[in-house]
Amino acid sequence: MEELVEYIRDIFQNFLRIIQSINFFDVLDILILTFLVYYLIKLMRETRAMQLLKGIFFLLIMFVLVQIFKLKAMSFLIDNFLQVGIIAIIIVFQPELRRILEKVGRTRVSTFALSNDKYTSGASARDRAINGIADACARLHDSKTGALIVIERETKLGDIIEKETTSIINAECEPELFCNIFYNKAPLHDGAVIIRDNRIYAAGCFLPNTQKDQYLTSDLGSRHRAAVGMSENSDALVIVVSEENGTISIAKDGQLTRDLSRDAIISILRSLMPGAALEKKKKSRSSN
Repeated sequence: MEELVEYIRDIFQNFLRIIQSINFFDVLDILILTFLVYYLIKLMRETRAMQLLKGIFFLLIMFVLVQIFKLKAMSFLIDNFLQVGIIAIIIVFQPELRRILEKVGRTRVSTFALSNDKYTSGASARDRAINGIADACARLHDSKTGALIVIERETKLGDIIEKETTSIINAECEPELFCNIFYNKAPLHDGAVIIRDNRIYAAGCFLPNTQKDQYLTSDLGSRHRAAVGMSENSDALVIVVSEENGTISIAKDGQLTRDLSRDAIISILRSLMPGAALEKKKKSRSSN
């Protein structure tokens, strides 16, 4: 017991020595580093790179465990991987790194700490968004107006949004607004609309092409191929309305589901849009 008390006393005394040795410049150094890490995470959170960062963090945890348990084979593989890790990170994150540097260059110092999260995503806002999207799809189906609607989920699409052709709208998901955007003589009708936090966040966005173009049927147009490509590169839900026959389709995980009705759209969005898991938990708790 005395040894334990002595051990705790030593820890406390060492902690006090560290606190007493900290000066003003140490505090300033810590604050600057904290701010830079926070701002970097905030920028990366808005892009698909955040998912890659999670993978790198997982590899670092594996590296620590391998060193603790002295696993020779795994240690050899991870050591060789980490030797080229910096180069691999630069290559993989090249678009995101360029975007971050450009954004930092455009941002005023006074606006660095401001958050872009201006709107909350409650259940009522989610329901309004779902009904607005479904009503818009039904109207676009009736008028045979081509449309491409991307619903952002866990993977952020900042690298798709922040392009010269994109227009930031940040408006409610009103059917009339969708119809105006995709009207065939409107300037933004060729691009996609991106839904973020239950709002029409951006329009005029151009999506990456699919990597399995040769496996798609010849009757699918450029909108359907772009929808499949976007769903391959992220976890987004992508709704397509055909310009030829008004058919409504949804792309998810590289798979295209076609010939959907308004009610089917509502059902899919309620089960897959952000907030669906939380809503199910609330319903199960209320029923219990």
